[in-house]
Amino acid sequence: MPPQAPQAPSPYGQPQQPQFGQVPGQAAPPAAPFGQQAPAPYGQPAPSPYGQQPPGSMPPGVPQGVPAAGAGLQAALQPYKETATGQRWTPQNQQLMRVDLTMGGAGVLARQGSMVMYQGKVDFGYKGAGFVGRAVGNATGQEMQLMRCTGRGQVFLAEEGSYLHPIELQGDGICVSAENVLAFDESLQYEVRRVEGHGIPGGALFTMLFQGSGTVVVKTHGTPVVLPVTPTTFADCNAVVAWSAASQVIVSSQVRLRRNAYPGHSGETVNLQFRGAPGNFIVVQPYEV
Repeated sequence: MPPQAPQAPSPYGQPQQPQFGQVPGQAAPPAAPFGQQAPAPYGQPAPSPYGQQPPGSMPPGVPQGVPAAGAGLQAALQPYKETATGQRWTPQNQQLMRVDLTMGGAGVLARQGSMVMYQGKVDFGYKGAGFVGRAVGNATGQEMQLMRCTGRGQVFLAEEGSYLHPIELQGDGICVSAENVLAFDESLQYEVRRVEGHGIPGGALFTMLFQGSGTVVVKTHGTPVVLPVTPTTFADCNAVVAWSAASQVIVSSQVRLRRNAYPGHSGETVNLQFRGAPGNFIVVQPYEV
């Protein structure tokens, strides 16, 4: 290591200028013996010995921002931990719903096969032979089987990555397409309604009318949109998810070229026209069969 050049003397009558990092009025630190490092200036950390990493620094080749070993696993899993809000229905994310059966007292009716996990003492009883199962089965070709969840514990519900939306009713009502019903409180009053029309697969569109106090969980493909009902409100029968119970539904057929039209298919699609007083609404998903 070549010796440092001596500092140039100050002009006559002016004080000696302090070195970089030296407090004015303080004597300069003595030079280190040959082969040793000089002490660090005041307020600066001491340099690390040759070949050693500074304290707290990452080894060479490790990208900046990588958590230290030992704390990385907990930090990575923290955003996905269970969310408990003290309520009966709690979304864990957009595609997973948690229902706490210890709250509310009544059981829950859910689509069979939608349970992905449960905790506690939970009993599952299958309910698929009733009118709801037969009616929806006639419309879709598959029987809609409901399972009854009772006991004391938490049940997690999901289905094929669909977006889940809890709708709480407080004495009002809503019509939901049977294909979009995932689960609901057993305390709700519900009945099946038929929307008949030429061109509808199966001859009719089956919906479920929910009334009373409780929560119904609706599943959609993507994020839905809520639109007010006007005299010129139309929706594709496969895209509509739900509508207000006071809305009037009329089947309207139009001829247009469908994306999945096949030889011999007329290309006719069935639209639903909605009518009602101000305050009525429909819910439509960004999806079409």
